[in-house]
Amino acid sequence: MTGVTVLAVYRPKPGKAAELDRLVAGHLAILRAEGLVTDYPSTVLKSRDGTIVEIFEWVSAAAIETAHTNSAVLQMWGEFGQACDYLPIADLPEAKQMFSPFTRMTL
Repeated sequence: MTGVTVLAVYRPKPGKAAELDRLVAGHLAILRAEGLVTDYPSTVLKSRDGTIVEIFEWVSAAAIETAHTNSAVLQMWGEFGQACDYLPIADLPEAKQMFSPFTRMTL
């Protein structure tokens, strides 16, 4: 079975950057507790405008589907929804550059 590596892009809502940082710091622990992501560490990056890019690996495509009915994940996603907007990576100016520059975050 092969995992599914994703890039999740979170743009903080006004005044919610610190809250988003807190949520991202605990994101993988919740998904791991539910058995939905692999043990590979995530990479968390920040763009110039404060948008966060998180790279992590789901256990499988089925795990992604399961997340959409998991109460712990749905609660967490609700908190994320209050703190950020989700974007495709292509919406970031850095993604339009060769060798896209980001700052690594330590959580």
